[in-house]
Order: sequence, then structure tokens, then C-alpha cells
Amino acid sequence: QTSLSTWGWGSLGLLLFLVTFGLFAIFYFAFYILCFVVGGFVVTFLFGKSNSEKYLEQCEHSFLPCTSVGIPKCIEEMKREARPIKIDRRLTGANIIDEPLQQVIQFSLRDYVQYWYYTLSDDESFLLEIRQALQYALVQFSARSKETDWQPYFTTRLVDDFGTHLRVFRKAQQRIAEKGDQMKNQAEELVDTFFEVEVEMEKEVCRDLVCTSPKDEEGFLRDLCEVLLYILLPPGDFQNKIMRYFVREILSRGILLPLINQLSDPDYINQYVIWMIRDSNCNYEAFMNIIKLSDNIGELEAVKDKASEELQYLRSLDTAGDDINSIKNQINSLLYVIKVCDSRIQRLQSGKEIDTVKLAANFGKLCTVPLDHILVDNVALQFFMDYMQQTGGQAHLFFWMTVEGYRVTAQQQLEVLQSRQKDGKHQTNQTKGLLRAAAFGVYEQYLSEKASPRVDIDDNLVAKLAETLNHEDPTPEIFDDIQRKVYELMLRDKRFYPSFKQNVLYVRMLAELDMLKDPSFRGSDDGEGESFNGSPTGSINLSLDDLSSVPSDESVQLHAYISDTGVCNDHGKTYALYAITVHRRTPNGEETWKTYRRYSDFHDFHMRITEQFENLANILKLPGKKTFNNMDRDFLEKRKKDLNAYLQLLLNPEMMKASPALAHYVYDFLENKAYSKGKGDFARKMDTFVNPLRNSMRNVSNAVKSLPDSLAEGMTKMSDNMGKMSEKLGQDIKQSFLKVPPLIQKTYADPDHCRVAAPIDDNVDDNIPLRVMLLLMDEVFDLKERNQWLRRNIKNLLQQLIRAMYGDTINRKIVDHVDWMTSPEQVADAVKRFRDAFWPNGILAETLPRRDKAIRMRTRVAGKTKLLEIMPDELKHIIGAETTRKGILRVFEMFQHAQLNKRMVYVFLERFLETLFPQNKFHELFNKLHSRSKQMQRYKQRLHCTQAPSLQKSLLVSHIRLLMHL
Repeated sequence: QTSLSTWGWGSLGLLLFLVTFGLFAIFYFAFYILCFVVGGFVVTFLFGKSNSEKYLEQCEHSFLPCTSVGIPKCIEEMKREARPIKIDRRLTGANIIDEPLQQVIQFSLRDYVQYWYYTLSDDESFLLEIRQALQYALVQFSARSKETDWQPYFTTRLVDDFGTHLRVFRKAQQRIAEKGDQMKNQAEELVDTFFEVEVEMEKEVCRDLVCTSPKDEEGFLRDLCEVLLYILLPPGDFQNKIMRYFVREILSRGILLPLINQLSDPDYINQYVIWMIRDSNCNYEAFMNIIKLSDNIGELEAVKDKASEELQYLRSLDTAGDDINSIKNQINSLLYVIKVCDSRIQRLQSGKEIDTVKLAANFGKLCTVPLDHILVDNVALQFFMDYMQQTGGQAHLFFWMTVEGYRVTAQQQLEVLQSRQKDGKHQTNQTKGLLRAAAFGVYEQYLSEKASPRVDIDDNLVAKLAETLNHEDPTPEIFDDIQRKVYELMLRDKRFYPSFKQNVLYVRMLAELDMLKDPSFRGSDDGEGESFNGSPTGSINLSLDDLSSVPSDESVQLHAYISDTGVCNDHGKTYALYAITVHRRTPNGEETWKTYRRYSDFHDFHMRITEQFENLANILKLPGKKTFNNMDRDFLEKRKKDLNAYLQLLLNPEMMKASPALAHYVYDFLENKAYSKGKGDFARKMDTFVNPLRNSMRNVSNAVKSLPDSLAEGMTKMSDNMGKMSEKLGQDIKQSFLKVPPLIQKTYADPDHCRVAAPIDDNVDDNIPLRVMLLLMDEVFDLKERNQWLRRNIKNLLQQLIRAMYGDTINRKIVDHVDWMTSPEQVADAVKRFRDAFWPNGILAETLPRRDKAIRMRTRVAGKTKLLEIMPDELKHIIGAETTRKGILRVFEMFQHAQLNKRMVYVFLERFLETLFPQNKFHELFNKLHSRSKQMQRYKQRLHCTQAPSLQKSLLVSHIRLLMHL
């Protein structure tokens, strides 16, 4: 009831209020209340403001303590003008280095920081602090560089890293070849296989992520730059994260990453190779060999397109007179190149690639190399040696070679003995005793009943030799009768030389001697033979250096004459060319072709046949050379007439009958192919060095005469020691061939799964260049697969070359050269090249557009041609033409993969930092940075799986022993 009455009275009051004042009275009432509240706030604010101002005025004149000075001081510092920061521009202590370095720092800050920093602030103190930090780091870097010994890095570690990289690539290629045609993308498969082999060889690190993933590569460079800043910067600057991150990004993404990408670009490497050997002109034969051996369709198509373009241009020319013959020759050459490219492309696309050696073995009649030539040729002898070891006849070959060595040593010792007797010095018994011991050593090792293996020879000859050794003084010719019998046995026994000519090793020997022409290039698939200017080409390409199997039948007649002359201009080099028309008449018909030769070819051919046939030197007279005006038309006509007379005299039937073997050389010279010269200038010059070496012992007596007594006695003792060497001659040679000791000490690890320099003992040989050359030749030409006798010959030859060119001071000269490479002048030059490459004319270089694929492919062909061209003929004569060609092409192919090139660059960088900071454990740091490698994780899993059974077995054995003990 109370609540109802309250609501009733309230409603009545509201009704009366609305009836009295109206409906808008409510709004008036609310407005009055709002004005009252706002007015109260205004009065309170004005009252407080006036009171506060009065209070502040009283406080300002009072003796209260001052407020804090921090904020006013900051304001005062901000109002002051910025004081310039003085920077010491000295970095390395050498002005020629500091100046370009300062420019590099300035350009880096300008192009990577200033262009965006000035949009945020005009204060330059931050930029100056960054510059000061960079300079401090460079000063520390320079100080470390001066304290570092760079000789081991350049002479050992750098070569080791390159050789190891090449070994990994070679092993990866072998695995790819074993897989055959099962791969769709061979390039990607090669990269994956390469890093698999790398982790097997390194065992602690694999760089696949850094080389194949751009994101991981940037992260690796950031981490590396941060570590370098921690080492080089003072702690205060390193703790400044903003500045540290800026410097890190500039170094990693602005400098190191573009530089590494450029150095890893295969096209850049190919251009650099061509630039390095720019002085040599391209050789037509080397170019055609590259085309015929190329397995890249892109290369062949690029060459074909360029040849077609040049062909169209030549056909569009309107010429007459002498130029028309030159243009015709160029058109024929281009047509031949296009035809070879088409044939090669068809074979690659159809999958009809055939092994040249296997095809040549069943193709037809091969060249015949006599046994006496095999025994004196380094390349041929190693294949014959391998065959004799397979058939069990190595004792006969080793005996023959041991006797040759004994004969030379005995002749030298007897000549020294005779010179001593003339001087009144009597050491006859001692010298004869040494020779007798050496002769008995040869007898015991090969001919006695205890010999193993024993040379199978007539017992009467052996008994006669034993009696001579027991009762007479040994002579150099004491083994000649038995050696002659052994030679006849090897020559006529079907087990040895006759069977060797039917073996695949003989075909491989011909390939190494460059006496095989790839039958797969003989023609197109329909059997039509390819020829240059219409000449027929056979399957066998005879070498001028060796005897051939071309029959010297009287029914085969050769007629040749020089039909025309011309002047050629090849890369700015002008020379005369003589067109020889050759008619070859056989019982089956007559053939005609043209071949082209220079005067230098005639001269080289004349020198070679006069060396082989001494009686021709008085009969054949080659027209002499002329230095000036040798391109004159009248002179060329006169020389043409003289060379024609030379050819007619050479082809005279009476001349051929007098020297039957001459026909092989003449036919090879007149065959339509690029002429292969014999000894180069280097070989002819080396003859003057090698010949005195052979006669060095003959000059010992003359040298002893002119020395004082004390020195003469020393030389006499040295000669005695040389004589004592013959005592173990037979054992040494047998050990060299049978036991095959390596040049480098063996380790218990698999040599193919360790680093190149791992087996090297630095105490074995202190000859730095010899060690470096052997390591490189082993890996480039894969000489470990060959017998050790060849490697010993290579070592001896390299020793002679090094001593001939540099003497005994070669190590000192290498140290001096390393010092020169790290001298201020050379470092300044490198910094300037870096500055000019990144900032030409002071402007940041723009990223060059990627060159067209066809241009890059032609650059590859040009680079391979240049590399094959500069290889000296002497190297081919030592290790073989085929081995040389494969080694050079393997190295070139290694540089055609950007990921693998990056791996090599990073390896060089890591070794550089390990050498520069030996106390900072960079090796462990790099292992941690590369620990996320997927290849490394898979390798550890495989290693764990292989080790798990052995571990379980060892645990089981230990448990069994424990139970037995209990």
C-alpha cells in the first residue's frame, strides 16, 4: 500500500507540473542544471590558475633548492653546433693502400647508407661513427695481415684446396658415369653427387646449403661478418646493435655477396680464361677437336648458328680476283664446321655415342709401332709394362731395362776411372768391385735359380755369364747377349708383343700417342665419308712422330705439286699458304685432293725427315727463310717454284726405294688434315740442356783437375758414392716396377677419400714447386691410376726443368714471390681493381644483364679451344695426348657449375680466415655454421647405421665376458 501511494502521489505531481508549465519545461530544467555545473568548473579553473601564478612568482624569488639539471643540459647540448669529429685517415701505414681504401669506404657509405639516411636526419655524427668503426676494423685487419706468414697458404693450402675440389669433382663424375642414363637432369644430379662425395671426404663439414640456397648463403655471410666485427671492433662499438647491423649488412650483402656471385659465374670465368691467354691465336685443329668431342648440344647449336650467319655474309659479298679464292676456302671451311655440328648433334640426340677406343679396336687395321720404339717412348712403355704384368712376363721387360741402366752406369764409372788413372790416382780395384757387385746383383735378381720371378732364357748363356762374372772384370757389355735374346723373346713370343698388338691396351696406347682418329666422326649415319675440300678421310690418323702401317707398295704412287699460293690473315697475323694438289694412284683407282701447308710446315717436315734419315740432308735442300718482304708476289712465285722442285725430288721413285720408311712420312705430310708439328721450340731448346746432362759424368774428371786437392778429394768421394748407387740398381728398379712405391707416403686412409695433401709429409721433400706440380698433375691428369714408373719419370723431368730454369734457389724465389704478392704495391693494385670494378669512374656499377645463351655457349667453346691450344707437345709426349686432353677438359668442365664454383670460393675464404686468425678457432666455427647441412645429417645417419652393428657386437662380447667372469 505504501509503494502504491508513493507512485500515485509522484504521478499526480508530474501531471500537475506538465499541465502548469507545459511539455518543454523538462528541457529547460535540464539546461539550467548543465549551466550550473559548467559555471562551477570555470570558476574553479580561473581561481586555481590565478593562485598558481601567484605561488610560482613567490617560489621564483625564494631560496628553495634548484631543480634537476639533466633536461636543461640536454636542451643546451642540442642547441649547440655539432663539433666536427676528427678521423685519422691512416689505415695500413702505406699511403698507396690507404688512399684507395678510403675511397672504397666513402663510396660504400654514399651508396648504401647516405642515400636513405639523409631523408631521416641531417646529423652526420652517425655516419662518422660508422666510418670510424670501419677504419678501426681495417686497421686491426692490416695489423693481423702483417703478422701472418702467407707462404704456407699460397704454396700448400691453396693448392691442396684446389686439388681436393678437383678430386671431389672427378669422383662425382665417376659415380654419375656408373649410374648411366637413369638421370633426367644430369647437372642437378652432378651437384648433389658432388656434395655427397665432399661430406665423405671432409667428414666434418658440407657446404651444400651455402652453395645451393640463397637464403642460407645470406645467413652464413651475416654470421661470418658479425664474427669478424666481434674480432675487429672495440667492445663498445660492437655492443651498439644499430651500427653493428648496418655495418654487417653493408659487408655481407653489399660487398661480399656480389663479389662471390661474380667469381662463381661460369661465364665470367670463361671470359677470364680467354683474356689470360689472349696472346695465342685459335688453332683450327684444336677447335675441330673440341667440336667433335663436345657433349653439349647447346654449344654445338651456338657454333652452328654463328657459322651459318658468317656463311650468309660471305655469300652476300660481291668480290672478284684473288679474294674469291680466299672466300671460297672460308665457305668450304664453314660448310665443314656446320656438317660436323649437325652430325654430332644427331648422334647426341639419338644416343649413338660410341667409345672411340672400343670402336677402333674392331674397326680395321691399326698402326704398327715397333717394339724398339715402344721401349724408348715413355707413353708407349707404360702400356706395354701393364700388359707384361698381366701376362706374367714383367721379369723379361724389367731385366731389359735394368741392363740398360747398368750399361749407362758402368760406362760412366769406367770413364771416371780412366780419367783418374791419367791423373795418377789409383782406385781401380774399388771401382771394379762396385761394378762387379752391381753385375752380380742383376744376375742374382733375374737369372739365378733363386730369382723370383726368373727370366726364362737358355741355360748355356746363363752359365757362360756366371763364369765370366767369376773370372773376368765386368764390362758394360757383359749382359748384351742375354739382353738380345730377351728382346727377341719379347718380340717373337706370341704371349708378349704379338698378343699386345691385339689387346685393348695397344689401342689405348695409340690413342695416347694421338695415332687414332675417332671413327665415329668418319661420316654420317648413312656411311658417307666426311672430307675437307673433298679429301677422303680414313679411320686412322697417323702421327708424324711414329711409324705407321701404311704399306709401301710399288703399285701405290703419289704425285703432288703446288697449284696455287695465297696470303692469309688470321687474327692480325699474316702468312703465306700453299695449295698442294695430290694424286694417289692405287690398283683400286685414283684419288685426288688438295691440302694446304705453310712454309713453316715444310720447314718442320724437312727437319724431321733429315733427323730420321741422315742421308737426305745432303740431297734435299729446302728454300731458305726470308725475314723481310716475304709476302711479295714475285717472292711467293719463286718460293712456289723452289718448293715444287723440292716435292718432285722428294717423290722421286728412286728416293722412295732408297728409304722405304720415308713413304709413311711423305703420305702423312700430304694427307688433307691439319699438320701436326713435332718438337716445339721449347723441346729444341731443351735438347741443349738434356744432352749435357747425359754427358755430365764425363766432365767430372776435367772438373776435378781444376780444383784444389781438398775439393778434388771431395769430388772423388762423390763419384765413389755415385758408383755405390749402381750396387743396388737392380733392386731399386725392381722395387720401382714390382712393389710400385708411390711418390707420396701412403696413409691407412683411402687416398681417394681424403684431402689431396693429407698423405704428404713435409719432411720428405722441401722442394715446394715440385710438390705443388706433382699434386696438381696427379689430380688434373689422374696419374694415380697409371703405374708409378710414369710418375717417377714425371718427377725426374720436373726436377730437371726446375733446376734448369731456377737452379737451387727456387724455394727462396718462391718466398720472394709471395712477399712480392703481399707487398704494398700489389695490395694497392688489387684494391684499385676492386674499386674500379664496383665503382667505375666513382659511380656504383649497375648489374650487367645476363648475356645471351648462344654467346655464353660460344665463349665456352672458345675457352676450351684456348686451353687445349696452349698445352705443350712435350706434356703430351710424357703423359699421352688423350690423357692430356681429358685432364684439361675435366678442369674446364669443373668451372661450368656455379654452385661448385661457390664451394671453391668459400673454401678459399675459410682457409684465408683460418690463416689470418689462427687463435680464434675458425675451423670449429665453420663446422658449426655448416652443421645444418642435409648431406651432413644423412652422412651421420649412415655412419651411425654402419657403426651400430659393430657397437652391438662389442657390447654383446663384453656382456658375455662379464657373465663368464661372474
